[in-house]
Amino acid sequence: MSAAAPRVPPRPESGPWLALRDRMLVVSFGARTRACSWAIVGGGFASVRHVAWVEVEEAELRPPVDPRVLARERLRVEGLAGEVVVLLTSRRVASFEDCALEDGELAARAVATVGLGNALRAGDPAGVAGRIGTINLLVHVSAPMTDEALLEASAIATEAKTAAVIEAGSRSRRTGLAATGTGTDCTVLAGAPGEGRGERYAGKHTRVGALVGAAADRVVREGVRRWLLEKTGSAW
Repeated sequence: MSAAAPRVPPRPESGPWLALRDRMLVVSFGARTRACSWAIVGGGFASVRHVAWVEVEEAELRPPVDPRVLARERLRVEGLAGEVVVLLTSRRVASFEDCALEDGELAARAVATVGLGNALRAGDPAGVAGRIGTINLLVHVSAPMTDEALLEASAIATEAKTAAVIEAGSRSRRTGLAATGTGTDCTVLAGAPGEGRGERYAGKHTRVGALVGAAADRVVREGVRRWLLEKTGSAW
């Protein structure tokens, strides 16, 4: 990455765009885009056109409700069935954070909703979540990326998320140790169209990795700040 700090570009004429619907936030790519995630709908490696945050109430997810069925029904109602990654969240989708950064011809855009009601530390004992609340993060890179690069970029975005949560002083609701995220976080990485070619590496020494990390850090950090202000009246 160049010595200068990444700058925030003007609103792009092309590329991902956002739309708020009824209890749903949708990021659309315009063309099929290679993405990776562990989302309950559209997860794994997939070619997708949209990423949708679906806002739910805790009561809507109580057994015997199947979250996948609930998510797909909401997509059907909104006319978004197929080629969609779905992120379920109890957070108000209107509270989303959005950041776009660029370095020369390369750009990254991160969008996140952040809740810490289910804050946990990696390695905490397994068990049913006592409360709901999650961090759902999307980072889109303007260049095509190989599957290996998508995975590496996902790790970078997750590191950035974790750093923001730790620095906020959030504690695990199970052990009281420093939280590294929540029990239901999901990260989505997407690149420009061009499956099987493009950027091969996305580590910390690359421009891709630097942009992904910086954008993810900014949206999660601001999301944590907003959540703390709403819940406690103060932020770190």
